[in-house]
Amino acid sequence: MLLLTLVRVLRGALPLLVALLALLPARADEGMWLPLLLKQLNEADMKARGMRMSADDIYSVNHSSLKDAVVQFGGGCTGEIISGDGLLLTNHHCGFGQIQQHSSVEKDYLTNGYWAKTRADELLNPGLTATFIVRMEDVTKDILGAMPTNLAESGREAYVQQQIERLVAQATAGTHYGAIIRPFFYGQEYYMFVTETFQDVRLVGAPPGGIGKFGGDTDNWMWPRHTGDFSLFRVYSGPDGKPAPAGPTNIPLKPRHFLPISLAPVKEGDFTMVFGFPGRTTEYLTSWGVREIQEISDPARTSLRDARLKRWDVAMKSSDRLRIAYAAKQASLANYWKKWLGEMRGLRRLNAIIKKQEQESRFRQWAEADPARQKEYGSVLHDIEQHYRAQQDAVLARDYVLEATLGVELFSLANNPQFQQLAALLKDQKNPPTPEALKTAVDKIRPTLPNWYKNYDAATDQLICADVLRQQARAVPVQVLAPAVREAAGSNNDFTSFAQRVFLTSNFVSLEKINKMLDRVARGEAAALLNDPAFAFTSAVMTHYQATIQPVVQKAGEGITLLSRTYVRGLRQMQTDRKFYPDANSTLRVAYGNVRGYEPTDAVRYEYLTTLDGVVAKHDSTSEEFTAPRALLTAWKRKDYGDYAVNGSVPVAFLASNHTTGGNSGSPVINGRGELMGLNFDRVWEGTMSDIMFDPAMGRNIAMSMHYLLFVVDKIGNCPQLIQEMKIVREPHPNQGDAGAEQPQRKKKKEKKRKEKAL
Repeated sequence: MLLLTLVRVLRGALPLLVALLALLPARADEGMWLPLLLKQLNEADMKARGMRMSADDIYSVNHSSLKDAVVQFGGGCTGEIISGDGLLLTNHHCGFGQIQQHSSVEKDYLTNGYWAKTRADELLNPGLTATFIVRMEDVTKDILGAMPTNLAESGREAYVQQQIERLVAQATAGTHYGAIIRPFFYGQEYYMFVTETFQDVRLVGAPPGGIGKFGGDTDNWMWPRHTGDFSLFRVYSGPDGKPAPAGPTNIPLKPRHFLPISLAPVKEGDFTMVFGFPGRTTEYLTSWGVREIQEISDPARTSLRDARLKRWDVAMKSSDRLRIAYAAKQASLANYWKKWLGEMRGLRRLNAIIKKQEQESRFRQWAEADPARQKEYGSVLHDIEQHYRAQQDAVLARDYVLEATLGVELFSLANNPQFQQLAALLKDQKNPPTPEALKTAVDKIRPTLPNWYKNYDAATDQLICADVLRQQARAVPVQVLAPAVREAAGSNNDFTSFAQRVFLTSNFVSLEKINKMLDRVARGEAAALLNDPAFAFTSAVMTHYQATIQPVVQKAGEGITLLSRTYVRGLRQMQTDRKFYPDANSTLRVAYGNVRGYEPTDAVRYEYLTTLDGVVAKHDSTSEEFTAPRALLTAWKRKDYGDYAVNGSVPVAFLASNHTTGGNSGSPVINGRGELMGLNFDRVWEGTMSDIMFDPAMGRNIAMSMHYLLFVVDKIGNCPQLIQEMKIVREPHPNQGDAGAEQPQRKKKKEKKRKEKAL
């Protein structure tokens, strides 16, 4: 009877148990994985989550694969090829610099957008590149296999560099390819990436700012999001299909692979894969490393950037010229300012320092449990701590030099390597420069200056100068503060007067003045440069930095890197059941997860999808950030959605649980069938600490829906020719659905057939 009662109780509790399990956090979607290793590490898990491809479909050197459609865009973002004619998709904010450079008050592409109606209208972008990965190779044994034992860290690095140079030369000999080799796990492993870089990348399309930047800084890093953060470029090759400098004989690239675009509705639980070039993460930091970021670096950097952004905001609102001039710089600066604010908050919420300390305690216990482990790992954490303590003041001083002194654009220009090289030439008394040498050095500088001054306002920079130097003098301990900063304030601690004197007398404040100064330098007047107040102040601060600050940080950093190599090796030995992924280092990676909402705080639930209805609801013609274009509002009012609507509106953005970071901007979000379903452009603010500690409950990437892309290109850009060159998949392939979508339907069909047979 007791047993029967127990069974009845358990049966009654089963629905509740299922419901409770559904509320538990999903298993962590943490990880940025090397495509080369997916088959052995991740393929089974990826298929369990809804992937219908093989690892070979994602990465292969024997046939075309998804990796052949993914490029590093301009060195800092990701892009993907979406047509057989080299059409490239990336974020609006990734292409923002190019859009800005092509803009003027007369041709305001930042506000109005740009659409090339023909190939001839596509705009050249000198210096912009698109880099493909040809192949990857594990070269750990080639580099470390014959390395002499007991090398000091400096000797080890020299030896490793020699081997890298040898392997790169071998891999690229007789080809037009490039190659890079990067360390992983602090130098425990090394992988080579053979690359193909195209130099002719042209602007094809950019939506109006009211789409591409809708929400501005207010919505940046936030959800719900309604930004159409995309731009279109085209990669051109030489007539032979190989990279070539920009020229009239170049042709649109014929890629090895391009991504078809899926118009299947995005559903919660759908498999997602982000393929791109994440920049930098530090997931294996110790507690002291986390504390340094949370309590020293992030507070300093955010405070200084806040001061600069406030001054820029006032300037940009004062005139269209300054709005355009500072648009790209403001967007870049604000992006990480807000990210660092979220990072600090997230680390505190997770009690990241305490969690790291707990892990370190377990590590010590594990090491002490075995004499051999005690010998190898017993002191590693103590030694790491000592290095962090040794560099504490120097790190703060470093951050203020980089964000305060060099945060003043005038001083940043004076610190340009070309000016520093010119100064070294002028100071060389043993080998005084010839007139020809001076002319060559000066002529090298002049072409770079017009574009720099095009985006500069001395009056705004002067105000920033006083603001940030005042902060620097107050925050940095006197023993590591540059004497030049202390002297600049004078007895009255008046940085406003200092800034006025410098900007009144420096030749760096305008293109006209700096060219006159260079004329004098070319005639041998060294004092024109060396005694310039902006140049002299910058040189004094940087000399102090290089002599006093940088060596301390460098020495401690080298020690931390060496010891972290040992620590992470121990962690991998201690946790043999864990799959470790290497920190991001701007190499090609795969992250995977599922479409999923989240709960940012108590009693708040965010759904996974936003729509055009939300854009209209946010529209505010009195706010520059939230003014939607008239054409967009008209299309919404008329319900002119074409084939791009789902459930009566156009999907705009969605959330997924992929582990991403900077550099993943512009990455394709790929469904389980290898089709492009979204364009990654951000993370949620609550999850920005994922560069240091991933939280599965808050780790969400934000992607723009392909429905919105096609809708904007078609209905706002009026570019049917671009739509026509894309391959659009309007329905899922039979029996190829994503996780949680097609599978139940298949089960129902099978059950129906089974019953029919039984009858």
